Amino acid sequence: MKKIISIIILLFFLVLISLTIILSTIGLETNRFNNLISKKINQSNSNIELKLTTIKFKLDIKEISLFLETINPEINYRKTAIPAESIKVYIDFASVIKSDLKIKKVNLVLNQLDIKQLKKISSILKPSNLTSFINNKIKHGKLNIELEIYLNKDNLLDNFIARGSVSNLKAEITNNINLDKTNFNFFADKTDVLVKNIFSETGPIKIENGDLKLKLSSETLLESNFNSIIKYDNKFENYVNSIKDFKYAKNIINLEAKLNNSFSINFDETYKVKTYNYKSNGNIKKANLDFKKSLENDFLEEAINHITLDDTQIKINFNPKKNTTIFNGKYSLNKGNLLSFNLENNFNDSLLSLKLEADYEQLIELKFINYSKAKGTIANFFVNLEKKKNNMLLKKIGFNEGDSIIFAEDIKFDNNKFLSLKKISVKTKKNKKKNNDFSILYGKKISIKGTQFDASNLPKILSEKTKENKLLRINKDIEIDIANILAPLSEKLKNFKLIGKIEKGKFTKISSKGDFGDNNFLDITMKKDKKSQKKYLEIYSDLTKPLLTEYSFFKGLTGGKLLYSSIIDGDNSNSKLKIEKFKVINAPGMVKLFSLADLGGLADLAKGDGLSFDILEINIEKNKDLLKLNEIIALGPSISVLMEGYQNNDTTSLRGTLVPAKTLNKMISKIPVLGNIIIPKEIGEGLFGISFKIKGPPGDIKTTINPIRTITPRFIQKIIDRNKKIK
Repeated sequence: MKKIISIIILLFFLVLISLTIILSTIGLETNRFNNLISKKINQSNSNIELKLTTIKFKLDIKEISLFLETINPEINYRKTAIPAESIKVYIDFASVIKSDLKIKKVNLVLNQLDIKQLKKISSILKPSNLTSFINNKIKHGKLNIELEIYLNKDNLLDNFIARGSVSNLKAEITNNINLDKTNFNFFADKTDVLVKNIFSETGPIKIENGDLKLKLSSETLLESNFNSIIKYDNKFENYVNSIKDFKYAKNIINLEAKLNNSFSINFDETYKVKTYNYKSNGNIKKANLDFKKSLENDFLEEAINHITLDDTQIKINFNPKKNTTIFNGKYSLNKGNLLSFNLENNFNDSLLSLKLEADYEQLIELKFINYSKAKGTIANFFVNLEKKKNNMLLKKIGFNEGDSIIFAEDIKFDNNKFLSLKKISVKTKKNKKKNNDFSILYGKKISIKGTQFDASNLPKILSEKTKENKLLRINKDIEIDIANILAPLSEKLKNFKLIGKIEKGKFTKISSKGDFGDNNFLDITMKKDKKSQKKYLEIYSDLTKPLLTEYSFFKGLTGGKLLYSSIIDGDNSNSKLKIEKFKVINAPGMVKLFSLADLGGLADLAKGDGLSFDILEINIEKNKDLLKLNEIIALGPSISVLMEGYQNNDTTSLRGTLVPAKTLNKMISKIPVLGNIIIPKEIGEGLFGISFKIKGPPGDIKTTINPIRTITPRFIQKIIDRNKKIK
């Protein structure tokens, strides 16, 4: 009995094993479920039409589940044929016995699709912009996909899983910019889409080891990580032209970099971006930028035409609250030596914060303090600034070159107009000698104090015309106390003190005094009439040359005492300049004039000790565009001159009369009455004087002369009046 039972059990297991082997491999062919399966699937979705051929009953050992499989089924969705390779229908075994078929899962494997096939069935896809993208942007590619559709007890869709791969995809991103040679694997269900092993190319950019995750719920989250290798040159110019937000993109000549990137985007229910975050870090191996329009700065003598970055680490972080870029590496300007730099830039819609520290070897000229850094010597420059719309705050800015240090704190600007500052400290050397050591404090008043200030270039700077007054917002009292001032022509002014007031960026009150030494002084005063708003300026100096160095008209003038007075009414002024007891030595224009007039002795004199003058007086009217010289008269023992004219941006024009004083005195002494002035008493007495004209644009001024034997009464009367005043 036991033997029979053992045989029965053995036979049962043999049959079971054989059946299992058959069901899991070959399967049992049946047509019983064809119509039933088609009917059940059609119930779950009325848009699906399913025609099954031969069905095999099989066993899935992994899932320990029975399923029905058919090869090459006919599937139509919305009357569009779906090219299927196979379909597996997993059923509830108990429902088969009860003849009430319950489908648990449908596994659908599609044939490999190329782009042409995908475009044919794209009309069934949602949303419509996906269909538009497939039809208009995708050029070629292949798609492998397998679907697992899970049904509930009522045979309605409960969930799905899609997995597969895309290979050799080419898609157009924008005009002339394509995503090429793209390959990836994907997995998706109702809540997540996962894309892995992304490899792609777009022009100069290769994407490697990328992944992308899309979480689908009431809100949508998109996350991605990928590596990018950039090798850009001029062949890919159309890619750079498409980057509109990067100001200097078109200046990039070549770029070689390797970056690690990640980003996340959060969408609301309407697919509007709620928040985002993009991070990138890596290395710029080499980058070159050429500028068709040179970058210029008032402090830089040489315009910047070319920038190179080399072995530079880069970190980028963009999000709605703050965008950060950090560069740390080597750079060069105009193909010079590579130098270290560190740049951190934080910005959002309204605020820009920048920190820069860099070595610098180009020429720098700070003309106001007569300081220059020679090209080739390395200095360190740093700046920390914030910019909010039109307001800019230079929190810290500094410059170091050996013993020369310039540092400033909290300089504020509004619309490019200076507002205020906390402190400026200046210590510089020129030719290894200290030429500046002073500080500026900006509080209730402006205080400038120090032991040394180099004002060698100050007259030149003050004579330059500026388009706008950047100091318009300054309205403060000012005090200056400098122990030593280096004036033009190596003159030294000691113990210079000034008390004054600045309104709208211009002096309205000045009381100052300085000592040139050897009992020579400089005095400057200015007062403003509150009713008329006119300013009255007076300058007295026992030395003339330091104040006149930048005026070519006074070239060759030496010695004398200077008195200048001016009435300033807005942009207009009426001024008088008076210089007493001076000489003119080696003045090129005057020597040329003497030579043309054949006044040989005077020309020789001009080359020697110079021509002495008792007095020079100039009456000047000035507005924005015109300098009118109403009268210039110079009297001396050897020669006298009377001139008038004008100067504007285009032309200098002077005309006048020049007469040797010896001849003039002799003639005047022989004239008994004014009516005889016109004709000399002695016929053939020789050249009486010359009239001359000086006219032309800057750099091309021409002089013409006309010998005369008579002189106008006006000239003689002017000389007589001046002589009386001198006596």
